[in-house]
Amino acid sequence: MDYFKSDGLKLAYRVEGEGDPILLAHGFASTHRANWIETGWSRVLMDAGFRVIMPDMRGHGASEATYDTEDYTLSAMAGDLVALLDHLGEAGADLMGYSMGAMAALVAAMEHGGRFDRVIAAGVGARLLDADRDPGPVVAALLADDPSSVSDKGALGFRLFADRNGQDRRALAACFEAVRAPFPVAELARISRPVLVVAGETDEQAGAPGPLAALIPEARAFTVPKRDHMKTVGDRVYKEAVLKFLEG
Repeated sequence: MDYFKSDGLKLAYRVEGEGDPILLAHGFASTHRANWIETGWSRVLMDAGFRVIMPDMRGHGASEATYDTEDYTLSAMAGDLVALLDHLGEAGADLMGYSMGAMAALVAAMEHGGRFDRVIAAGVGARLLDADRDPGPVVAALLADDPSSVSDKGALGFRLFADRNGQDRRALAACFEAVRAPFPVAELARISRPVLVVAGETDEQAGAPGPLAALIPEARAFTVPKRDHMKTVGDRVYKEAVLKFLEG
């Protein structure tokens, strides 16, 4: 891993391949390795001629963690993506995020649109438009001493995923509170870049991609058949749709 500084934090990243840059932002409780390398994404993109830039998002993996919710806003994470481009001397890049990373990618496209060419927001959909996205069950699951005490199945899934990836659960609890704040839906109309919104057909966490894409001027939606939130990540059909979008 290499490191850069953003907003006073020491953040980790990895670069693989040669060619046009694409920046990848992983999902909540994941890491660059779990989201992009273990799923085969980095190899697929390298084979397609891309230079693949993969940070560990703040509070995740080898990046520095804090325990203040205010440090984990989507705007702060979008700023980290721009700071990494600056560190690497890249004027711009394509951008793909999954779940939390997709939220940060959309905010980056709103706030720093000139730095990104094409944007893929995957693992998000109609649920992002909900004003009330209660973080309580997941926060409680992350902070529980014993995961067997967690009765909420969805929250337990986040807890077990965090444990599998060796994460700082206290930092993740602060992060989850921040990313579950109401999303700036009205600002989606500001995005001027081509956007592909992707979600699995059975992804209850994301919801259907169409309603979200409809609010972005140059967006299209793509549904991955028969896949939920976790199984969409490395799906072949998802990869094919992204490569077709990037070729266009």
